[in-house]
Amino acid sequence: MSADTLPGAEETGKAGRPAQTGAGGAGEALPAAAGLPWRRLHALVLGAVVTVAATAYAVLGLVKLNTFRASTFDLVIFDQAVRGYAGFGPPLEPSVGMYYGRGMDFVQLADHFSPIVAVLAPLYWIHDGPQTLIVAQAVLLALAAIPIWRYAERRLGASCAHLVAVAYVVSWPVAQAAGFDVHEAAFVPLLSAIMIERFDAGRMAPGALAAFGLLLVKEDMGLLVAGFGVYLFVTRRRWEGTAFVLFSLGALMMVRNVLMPLAGSGEAGFHWAYGRWGATLGEVFLGLARDPLGALWQVVSPEIKVDTLALLLWPVLLTALLSPLTLAAVPLVAERFLGDRAQWWGPDHHYNAFVVAILFCAAVDGTDRLGKLLGRRYGGRFGGRRLGRHWAVAICAIGITLIPRFALGNLAEWSFYEGEPHVAAARQAAAAVPDGVVVEAVNHVGPALTSRTTVLLWGATPYGSPWIVADVGRWSYPFPSHDVQRQRVDQALSEGYRKVFERDGYVVLHRAS
Repeated sequence: MSADTLPGAEETGKAGRPAQTGAGGAGEALPAAAGLPWRRLHALVLGAVVTVAATAYAVLGLVKLNTFRASTFDLVIFDQAVRGYAGFGPPLEPSVGMYYGRGMDFVQLADHFSPIVAVLAPLYWIHDGPQTLIVAQAVLLALAAIPIWRYAERRLGASCAHLVAVAYVVSWPVAQAAGFDVHEAAFVPLLSAIMIERFDAGRMAPGALAAFGLLLVKEDMGLLVAGFGVYLFVTRRRWEGTAFVLFSLGALMMVRNVLMPLAGSGEAGFHWAYGRWGATLGEVFLGLARDPLGALWQVVSPEIKVDTLALLLWPVLLTALLSPLTLAAVPLVAERFLGDRAQWWGPDHHYNAFVVAILFCAAVDGTDRLGKLLGRRYGGRFGGRRLGRHWAVAICAIGITLIPRFALGNLAEWSFYEGEPHVAAARQAAAAVPDGVVVEAVNHVGPALTSRTTVLLWGATPYGSPWIVADVGRWSYPFPSHDVQRQRVDQALSEGYRKVFERDGYVVLHRAS
């Protein structure tokens, strides 16, 4: 068996470039008898990378859940929606509905258009609870390493591709997504990497199917798919690129202006964060066209936005900037940085996971382009696959050195597994609430109750629920201070609630209906 039978070697890219593989990652020919063992070895190594990554992500999320560091917003939100699908009913989010004054029957599709989470519903027939979502998210994030490996192997060789896969699974955007509850973003690295890799392999049908899947992840994914269409257009695939742009922007308008209002958002501007530029998508586009310099300034101000951009590009040594594929990530980054939500701008949450796979593939493409340019100019000493090997080693090292700074670094700290001293009290407070009731729960206790109760977020606005789990010992979202949390408990007591549990700041209140 020849080296051409290794994974990915049977395909050619859109430009007709044959796949290049080899045991050393430099495209060397393998002995005929060695092809099958090397192919199996690469598959085993990649499988090990994916398995270890998925396990690490799952442990990260499950420990946070067990030690009361997960949150009602957003883990309970997705648990309620998927449970609705699993019961062959609508994906109701009473926690969100009551918080926004929309009632207990608020549908998840009106909050964020994420019908793709319905594919997780069968898993709830096996285990009904947020743990299932955490494990599913871990697997989804880890699986993106496979199409990223195939894309990198086609350009840089198999050994380099393994290093790229490792760099991806330890990357901080993936770590932050795995370490912050569960979100629809978990689907994006896998689907975007499949879309990119399949189009690169000349397999348009599965690539287009992955692109369609992205449109079901969230209402703004039309921007990502449109960005990929621009990439196709500038790389001389004009018909495909034009079709992608027109279809994805049409889908974006349809989802925001028709489907979400029909689902119950009430208006197209639900969650709108662009008041400076206009009240609709059309007004925003016109506003940006009138003031491009103002838009550019807003993208880099305040400074945290520049820091985030640097953190996205430095782990791939800026080589993503050498590839037109980076155009696919630009619309989503601009969407975040032009908004007025400060939590969108930094590296602390899950938002950067939407573009991480795109940037890794773009970096591979940029390195390949640079290597060919240097190879033509200086020969094999400075360019070609040699540059790719050095680059892959470097980004893998950078990714590993960044682990302690972000969420995966918690796995090496014993205190992370022990949790805070108040965890025992939190667990007892949750146990004091009976099954099947409606309960207003403090943000970090809600996930412990959601599999057996209907959880609402405990906040400044009372909902009249028969049960309340409060915490006056620590600040908790969405309260502005401890004092307001104490006032909320005093208010409940004055309204006829009685204490049934109190320890270490946790108070469980009950009022008979």
